[in-house]
Amino acid sequence: MKAPNATLSLCFTLTITAGLTACTGETASTESPTPAGASESSEWEILFDGSSVDSWRAYQRPDFPSEGWHIEGDTLKTVPGGDVVDIITRNEYSDFELELEWKVAPGGNSGIFFGVTEDFPRVWHTGPEFQILDDGAHPDGRDPRTSAGALYALLEPRGKSLEPVGEFNQTRIVVRQAHVEHWLNGVKVVECSLEDPQLAELIANSKFKDHPRFAKERTGYIALQHHGEAVWYRNVRVRAIAATESGSKEDS
Repeated sequence: MKAPNATLSLCFTLTITAGLTACTGETASTESPTPAGASESSEWEILFDGSSVDSWRAYQRPDFPSEGWHIEGDTLKTVPGGDVVDIITRNEYSDFELELEWKVAPGGNSGIFFGVTEDFPRVWHTGPEFQILDDGAHPDGRDPRTSAGALYALLEPRGKSLEPVGEFNQTRIVVRQAHVEHWLNGVKVVECSLEDPQLAELIANSKFKDHPRFAKERTGYIALQHHGEAVWYRNVRVRAIAATESGSKEDS
């Protein structure tokens, strides 16, 4: 991003940095259960399999930006110095589970967005972000709320473990109505409700305060950010899940 438990209620803890973080319990979850309402036989939609970009197009454009993104081996990679434009899915999604793998170049920065509409100039004007980052070399890594896995600029990840830069990390995002989960390398690092009043207060005191539709859309595109640096994505897939009130199976 360009820089700035048991219940579904968002729980916050005051940190030394004076930020507020989502509380997912005393320890981070290390299981990745099938979401409630999504059977084991739910069909996955392949968004990128290493051979086709047909599921993607440039934000606010009809075609895929081949001067800014290209296939490299089995990955979808940004082109540094090329057409710096974010890409979005051709379909919109409401309640879903997204899985993918990513890696960044040293100092790299990117992001995965959901609930994106094309009514505003930037994807982040509506879509919350799962931050993709080289925490050690990028300035955003100094603030937990803008580090890899964070709900960008709002909630820091808890209990995360990153692979070395240049190696792939696994990401899973679960969105069910206002309930959001960020998973990083098998650990649930963020869990929140986008409708929680405390999160609304954080938004009101952030860079998003001037964007009234931020985190409000319950149906929208999924987006991958081109921040100018090299980033690689692979094995990208999504599936619909039921819009039930319960969270993942561990919450029931």
